[in-house]
Amino acid sequence: MTKRALIVIANGVEDIETVAQIDVLRRAQIEVTVASIEPSAEIVAARGTRIVADRLFEECASETYDLISLPGGLPGAERLRDCAPLIRRLQEQKESGRLFGAICASPVYVLETHGLLEGHEATCFPALREKLTNPAAPDQKVVVSGNCITSQGPATAIDYALALVEQLLDRKVRDQVAKDMLVSG
Repeated sequence: MTKRALIVIANGVEDIETVAQIDVLRRAQIEVTVASIEPSAEIVAARGTRIVADRLFEECASETYDLISLPGGLPGAERLRDCAPLIRRLQEQKESGRLFGAICASPVYVLETHGLLEGHEATCFPALREKLTNPAAPDQKVVVSGNCITSQGPATAIDYALALVEQLLDRKVRDQVAKDMLVSG
C-alpha cells in the first residue's frame, strides 16, 4: 500500500525545507500532496521562490495521511501556527498515532505553541531552542520521538526528509534514496 504524505505550505515558508521534503519523499515513491493554507495554490517562499501547491488545504484537510509535515521559515511558520484548521488536523494526527513533523521554526512556532510536542523530545532552529519544553541534545540534526519528527533548519532539510522516508517505509528505502542522491551516512 502506498504511503501518503501531506506537506502544508504558506507564504514565507523556507524554500529549501519545502522542496527537499517534496523531492525526497517522491523519490521514495511516497504519494505527496502539497497543500496551501493560502487562498491561492501559489505561494511565495521566504527567499522568493514561487511554489504551486497541488491543492488548497481546505480541500484535503479531512483526508487521512500517514504523515503531515511542515517546513519552517518566517513568516511562514507564523502563518501555519495561526491556521486553526491545520492545528486541529495536527492534533488529530498526533492522537491517532500517525506521523507528524516540522523543521526549523515550525517545531516551536506551530508544534510547541499548540502543545503538540507534549511527551516528545524535539529539536528546532538553534536560536529558538530555549523555547522548547523538552529539547533533544543540541547536536542532533533530526529527532525522532514516537510519532513526531523534528529537525533544525535549511542545512538539515535532506537529513530530515530522509528520516521521514525511514519512518514511513524503512531504513533500506531511506538508504537507497540517499545513495541515489549521493548523500553519505
